[in-house]
Amino acid sequence: MMIKRLIAGCLAALCLAGGALASEGGAPWDKFPKERVSDLASLQNGAKLFVNYCLNCHAASFVRYNKLQELGLTDAQIKDNLMFAGDKVGDLMTISMSAKDAKTWFGATPPDLALVARSRAGAQGSGADYLYTFLRGFYRDDAKPTGWNNTAFPSVGMPNPLWELQGQRAPVFHEEVDPHDSAKKVVSLTGFTQLTPGKYDAEGFNSEVADLVAFMQWMGEPAQNHRFRLGVGVLLFLLVLTVFAWRLNAAFWKDVK
Repeated sequence: MMIKRLIAGCLAALCLAGGALASEGGAPWDKFPKERVSDLASLQNGAKLFVNYCLNCHAASFVRYNKLQELGLTDAQIKDNLMFAGDKVGDLMTISMSAKDAKTWFGATPPDLALVARSRAGAQGSGADYLYTFLRGFYRDDAKPTGWNNTAFPSVGMPNPLWELQGQRAPVFHEEVDPHDSAKKVVSLTGFTQLTPGKYDAEGFNSEVADLVAFMQWMGEPAQNHRFRLGVGVLLFLLVLTVFAWRLNAAFWKDVK
């Protein structure tokens, strides 16, 4: 199982190294359920998915394993469940594959994913929206070298790293005459046919992807939940202070005509 995941993760570099996640082509981006970023259970599950399906070829070298303590995990839980090598809990989330070997095998070094959710924002939405759409958009396409394509990034060079969870799908296309040129035809993707079942149904798979994206969003800014809570506290303090200042001002000037 680990060998299969390693192969899938390494093949994923073919896409990410080529900047696949930077594209804004393809289908509109779906909205990522951003409440997952403040859910510890979701973040813990996302961390598990990340180390199993992403960390084989893509590092997160700005994050240390012991940073996951902020997700409610102990050092023992991190070491026993999220570390598959002899690393120390205080080490960075790097990979054993060298940049030289990666460039030789894939043509480019797989990018670091620590800040991927922050770096992929575009006109259609946030980086998390893109990742949520991208990771759920794979379908089988025998015309492509990898046998896969993606709705969010047409002609993507990356196979589906989560195919065991999602299963394999075939696209359903609709062909019609181009309203602007009757000599041409327009082909649009209307849906999918499930070829082989995955570990989860559609709803369950979407939930798993949401957890994975939530973790990648958290990695880009681990302090964001604290920042949000602090911001709310500051606004409430200013609201109360405003009431006191208003009443104090009224008391100072009540006898002035």
